[in-house]
Amino acid sequence: MKDQSQMTDPAPPKDEAPENEVMRAARRAREQAAAAEAGAPDPAHSAKGKVGWKAGVGIGVGSAALLAALMYANRKK
Repeated sequence: MKDQSQMTDPAPPKDEAPENEVMRAARRAREQAAAAEAGAPDPAHSAKGKVGWKAGVGIGVGSAALLAALMYANRKK
């Protein structure tokens, strides 16, 4: 059996509080707000809107092909 002191997490540094999910979310919100004020694009939304109409056409053609395949498979002979 292991020693009890080895099973616990190491103590955080005295000058820094441990970061939990609330603190992490607050830090990320501050970083995003600072980046927005500086004019930097948000990395989570930087690729948004770059697909455009091509994705819509691809989805439409794929849906039509699937529908045609199902109609062909279910036709009566």
